[in-house]
Amino acid sequence: MDYWTSSVSVDDEFEKLALRINPPMVTVDNESDKKATLIKVDSANRRGSLLEVVQVLTDLNLIIKRAYISSDGEWFMDVFHVTDQDGNKLSEDKVAERIQQSLGPRGRSFRSFRRSVGVQPALEHATIELTGRDRPGLLSEVFAVLADLKCNVVAAEVWTHNSRMASVVYITDEVNGVAIDDPERLSKIKQLLLHVLKGNKDRRSANTAVSVGSTHKERRLHQMMYADRDYDNDVMDCAPTSDRTKPLVTVEKCADKGYTVVNLSCPDRPKLLFDTVCTLTDMQYVVYHGTIIAEGPEAHQEYYIRHIDGWPISSEAERQRLIHCLEAAIKRRTSESFDVFVMQGIRLELCSEDRVGLLSDVTRIFRENGLSVTRAEVTTRGSQAVNVFYVTDASGYPVKNETIEAVRKEIGLTILRVKDETYSTSPPQQGGKFSLGNLFRSRSERFLYSLGLIKSCSCAFE
Repeated sequence: MDYWTSSVSVDDEFEKLALRINPPMVTVDNESDKKATLIKVDSANRRGSLLEVVQVLTDLNLIIKRAYISSDGEWFMDVFHVTDQDGNKLSEDKVAERIQQSLGPRGRSFRSFRRSVGVQPALEHATIELTGRDRPGLLSEVFAVLADLKCNVVAAEVWTHNSRMASVVYITDEVNGVAIDDPERLSKIKQLLLHVLKGNKDRRSANTAVSVGSTHKERRLHQMMYADRDYDNDVMDCAPTSDRTKPLVTVEKCADKGYTVVNLSCPDRPKLLFDTVCTLTDMQYVVYHGTIIAEGPEAHQEYYIRHIDGWPISSEAERQRLIHCLEAAIKRRTSESFDVFVMQGIRLELCSEDRVGLLSDVTRIFRENGLSVTRAEVTTRGSQAVNVFYVTDASGYPVKNETIEAVRKEIGLTILRVKDETYSTSPPQQGGKFSLGNLFRSRSERFLYSLGLIKSCSCAFE
């Protein structure tokens, strides 16, 4: 054992001892605030505690209206004003137990991996990570290759931003439904998916990997896109976004206290706090104090931070980098294309009996009708597939109602539903197909077929 490994082990054991002596205290208060439940967390201070608490609240689908953060010294205290998704106070206090489990000595070995995936324990599936240049039909090609390789997708999440795509896909063997652990087979899966990701324009930066460990799924997606430099404006080749919805991020000095002050304002949305805290943590910053207010359409966040070495930001280059990274973290879930009304596309929800090849067939139909998937969430609950897709047309513009209705008719009106307040159902045009779809299909399938990634240039939705 070398010195580094030994010292890490000693520090880890010391931290566990400190947590046993001073276990975290979580209280749930439904009396102090008329409109929200107060969750107060007191615990020994260690790096990452804030993110773990926010992660638990996010996984419980709670809406954070206000938050006050203080972690100077050896102790930290956080206060969160939260509601459920309907704006009501919490009716049960299981949240306290969940937070205590996360922060306690056993929390480091058991994160909310299963909650974020929504399927079997981690050992019962293999995890594939993908990053590459986004393009219309890419997701369809990925799922087509996995189906052809006899892999069943039990869960997945896909993000796109700044012309880049990142995805975490959980797969099992199609025949026996268990994790694929054959190194040769996994190597083949990675190599074939890499061919798909590279396409004709992404020869250098496309990447596939089998993930190790149980990092929170959405945190891992942030890490992957950050490593892929989706925040870099120099490589940005998508259309400019509207100034009216662009996040306002400032980073300034607080010389008298030795902090860097980060202020952030943008339209409020679920999981915004998680996205910003996750980015600060993974960029090696520590939040010493913070105030979050999100009680209206706008969210305002203020953080007093230092780098993990104890120093504030000292260079203009680092200041600009932090601004760009926080802007990217906010926009990954709400990717704009051309104007204020085009955020991440129309939300389509698919619920049906799960079966092998379902995702391949559904995304193929999207591609044939000229739809581009900007974000996707795939889960399996028992025998049911519960999937969410955000779609635009191939150029990033809103999809015409008749095109959506044609897709729904082909997949099943009761299976695929539209969840979008601005959407109104209208009868599909005669024929129901978007004429450019066959072009997408033929080009895409010829490309996959030429690489030997699929055995046939046609398939049917069963």
